[in-house]
Amino acid sequence: MEMLRVSSTSKPKAVAGALSAVVRSDGNAEVQAVGAGAVNQAVKAIAIARGYVAPNGIDLVAIPAFVEIDIDGEERTAIKFLIGPR
Repeated sequence: MEMLRVSSTSKPKAVAGALSAVVRSDGNAEVQAVGAGAVNQAVKAIAIARGYVAPNGIDLVAIPAFVEIDIDGEERTAIKFLIGPR
């Protein structure tokens, strides 16, 4: 499963395009975001991606979860979204 990392400066339409491509090719994807701004951009991207893949008969579902990640030797809590078809 391919993982996409989203930051607070990520453009939601660009992330949505990448997410749509991954879902079409692999069937599932994971999106990770650290911080409120990044989570906001990730949620917008997921909503946009649902519209991109809907004409292909794919109904995307996002399952949020916490995950501990290492950034520059420091452990941080991120939100991950497991994305896949319903």
